[in-house]
Amino acid sequence: MDLELSRIDYTLVGLTSPKTMKLLPNQGPKMMQRVAVADKDGVLQVFSLKKGEIQLGFRTSPGPPVSCLELGGAFGTVKDKIFISAENEVRAYTKKGKLFLGFDTNLTEPIRSMHVSGSNLLVCGNHVYNQYHDCKDANSYLCGDQINDVMALVAEKTNRLTPVLACEDRMLRVLDRSQVLHNVQLDAVPTVLHLNGNDGGEGGDELMYGTADGRIGVVQVNRNEVNHRWILNDGKRRSGILCMDCYDITGDGVLDILVGHQDGLVEVYSFSEEEQDGSIVVERFSHACSESITSVQGGVVGNAGFDEIVATTYTGWLFGLTTEVMDKQVGVDTRTGNLSISQDARMKIMRLRSEIDEIEQRVNRERDRYQSATLDKSEGMSAIPFIAINDQITLCKEDASYLLTLEVQTAIDNVLLQSDVPVDLLDLERNSAVVSYSACEPDSGNFLLATYRCQLNTTRLEVKIRTIEGQHGTLQAYVTPLVQPKCCQVRQYSIKPLSLHMRCHTFDPERPYNVLTLKGSFSLAEIHAWIVLCLPEVPEKPPTGDRGSFVFVSTFLDTMLQCTYSKGEAEFKSDNISTISILKDILTKEATKKKIKLDISCVVNDESVFHTLRLLHPKLEAQLQLANKVAILDALRELETHDADATRCLLPEYKDMLQNEKKIQAEFKKQPAHLDRLYGMITDLFIDRHKFKGINVKGKVPQLLEVLDKYDLDNLMNFFKQQSD
Repeated sequence: MDLELSRIDYTLVGLTSPKTMKLLPNQGPKMMQRVAVADKDGVLQVFSLKKGEIQLGFRTSPGPPVSCLELGGAFGTVKDKIFISAENEVRAYTKKGKLFLGFDTNLTEPIRSMHVSGSNLLVCGNHVYNQYHDCKDANSYLCGDQINDVMALVAEKTNRLTPVLACEDRMLRVLDRSQVLHNVQLDAVPTVLHLNGNDGGEGGDELMYGTADGRIGVVQVNRNEVNHRWILNDGKRRSGILCMDCYDITGDGVLDILVGHQDGLVEVYSFSEEEQDGSIVVERFSHACSESITSVQGGVVGNAGFDEIVATTYTGWLFGLTTEVMDKQVGVDTRTGNLSISQDARMKIMRLRSEIDEIEQRVNRERDRYQSATLDKSEGMSAIPFIAINDQITLCKEDASYLLTLEVQTAIDNVLLQSDVPVDLLDLERNSAVVSYSACEPDSGNFLLATYRCQLNTTRLEVKIRTIEGQHGTLQAYVTPLVQPKCCQVRQYSIKPLSLHMRCHTFDPERPYNVLTLKGSFSLAEIHAWIVLCLPEVPEKPPTGDRGSFVFVSTFLDTMLQCTYSKGEAEFKSDNISTISILKDILTKEATKKKIKLDISCVVNDESVFHTLRLLHPKLEAQLQLANKVAILDALRELETHDADATRCLLPEYKDMLQNEKKIQAEFKKQPAHLDRLYGMITDLFIDRHKFKGINVKGKVPQLLEVLDKYDLDNLMNFFKQQSD
């Protein structure tokens, strides 16, 4: 059964951070609730709705940007106290607006996430976790990677406080006071935490998490172990999850899962009828919004008796998706065929018209004042407005590409992308902007100039980029919003030498590895900084101990890399010799800059080359087949133009190609220069293998390309074997 919900826009506040909107508990079932929302202007406001009109409960004065909003209260009481965090301070208000707590945490970092459990306050910066009991420092923990969210299990059910941290290194860290009790490994970066069923389930120990690739999972955290209950794996690609809630929006007596995504998608998941224990969830509803969803919660806000999903967006829109049928306010007279509008709808239209007239008059007055100021001969100052930009670049492991997201608080006029290294721009279905390319001069260090012209009222732009490993530099985005006077903001993104590698937890010792060993007078911080320069997803701060270790997997080839380092010594293992070659070149260059003498030794495993070729084989074969189909389609179209009847005599496989022509062309268009990229990897593999032996084989590259043009895996491997003899 499909779920039908209608959207109602309630109000517009300032820019909002994730999880800064909550619904206050209602006094009874199906009774209307008040909304508490805080924004980056530092304003907290609580309001309710009465006959479609906003009734303001209270509103605070502007201040520092609010980063978190949570509801709390003593154990056994209604959680209707409002806690907000701004910079390093936590303030708490009653539901009537009385300030009863102003607490300076004295954290060295601004508060990014917060949770309230009875008299315990849990706050986290980028790397620091602190617990305060009755505003007194109780426990703390320094995390080696960035903390994305914090949540505590229900202490009323578990009889102890158990905090859980969602960390950037694909880990859930379960704490016991100031120590790590469990490290829970995940396949993706956890971005948000929520108690399963809002109360942690029957034992209060079930925790729900959302990931950067749009998946939902539930873990059960016990004192002795952690059990993975279930994870959503339906094969669909989704953007990162910013907020979650549990609410029975379908009215079947079972709590549904409400999810807000970074790309503006609001989804509702229900447990399947076959199994309602959480092992299988199905999507029941989705609503696409043009802005990222920062908060989502289920409740009764607009009209008593009607459930709805209340959500906020990055730019501050607060809207509801209600089960109430909104078309009842407009009907059709069966006798005359004219539209009939209810009295409530008429009043709303009249109020809206008066508001629009008032806003237009205000805009005209401000415009006239601005025009007169520009004509005035007296000295004045022209100020460029600051426009907030929410930007993010993330590595997508499914297609080994980067997704660049730019979200602006006002409409975007255009975005110019410039890169000093070769990159490919990939097609993205949900990107409606018109792209145009400008001629570049690679000799001047300029490999890309592309302009995206956005449609009217576009505040969010997504661009997919594929990089080339071994090439490192900077990608710059010049964002021009649609405002006067014209202004532009620049965002810079570092492209690492091994940009297509991502962190993982397990290292396969059975593969044939090449080993690079470095010894020298470098410190732990220096070698860590060099690794940060080479690889993505490495924390900027060096490890707390005297040794660091990271494991990476290539999103393009599935080859692995292990980095183990300490003061004066570092070891790198990879089953791709090109990865070792890139690391050796970059690390040597960085050591030379610091005038550090390195003792370098390399152990090359010839079997690793053939292992990498076997990993490349399915990708290369699939791309060659796709290119062959496109070439055949061109011939079939030419045949069709000359003799339309000839296509009836074609073989079934050719008829099938013509029927799926659009799909084949779209797939080929999504992967520009993909075949050239694979050829380049094999060529680099060939050159790097001999470079470690001190042999220059660049003159034999044309022979290698001839073998690739008539590709066969056995012939290619024989060519590599012959050249090594």
